Amino acid sequence: MPPIAHPAQTLLENLDGFRVDIDPGNERADIVLDRPPLNVIRMPQRDQLRLVFEALDEDPRVRVIVLRAVGEHFSSGGDIRGFLEASPEHVSKLAWNIAAPARCSKPVIAANRGFCFGVGFEISLACDFRIASETCRYALPEQKLGQIPGSGGSARLQKMIGIARTKDVVMRSRRISGSEAREWGIVVDCVPDAELEKATDALVAELRGFSPIAQRTAKKLLNDTEDATLSVAIELEGHCYSRLRTSNDFREGVEAFHGKRAPQFKGD
Repeated sequence: MPPIAHPAQTLLENLDGFRVDIDPGNERADIVLDRPPLNVIRMPQRDQLRLVFEALDEDPRVRVIVLRAVGEHFSSGGDIRGFLEASPEHVSKLAWNIAAPARCSKPVIAANRGFCFGVGFEISLACDFRIASETCRYALPEQKLGQIPGSGGSARLQKMIGIARTKDVVMRSRRISGSEAREWGIVVDCVPDAELEKATDALVAELRGFSPIAQRTAKKLLNDTEDATLSVAIELEGHCYSRLRTSNDFREGVEAFHGKRAPQFKGD
């Protein structure tokens, strides 16, 4: 009987337009878009990005994942011709692939500079945190092509900033600056371009200081209750709180607090 095989084995052998850097010492993995100058995201790359997020989610060396890019632009968006060439079945998977950062149980940070358009904006919206440089310009320009965002962009944006502002961005294909995105609550910070890496490093270090199991629980709870009623969200929060009370990390946190020392969380 032949061994079990999976298409992912070959899909991940030659990454298309990006690379993955893992720093075990800092418990960090960087997914780096690397197709300068505009870091266009092609169709096969979407499948690979999903698989990489799934692999890093299972990698014990990694606590925090950073999505960033080479050069002055994060991404100008997708390969336009690729949409016409792709099969309907493949196109139907676009949103699932780009939602991979949200499904990942670990914290994911998007570091954005320059153009962050189309799918570049959509995959950033699927991350937990976005840091923008002052050069960053966000946009969902699909209306100019006679289309709408197809990878969750309009839906996620509406949850963050409301229907009126989302219509302004989507229906007018309007570009918004990093500073405007901060005012609207899309990004956690907008920094000078030269300080984007420093700000990202600082957030990675901060997130590493918390309990991994508490962070995984908080992320899943917040994702799962985004569309829930208040009473259901409170009920689920209580169940998660109760479960964490039996964790070793919670015991360590309490003991460290009373001992006036830094906790040493292990994630169990």
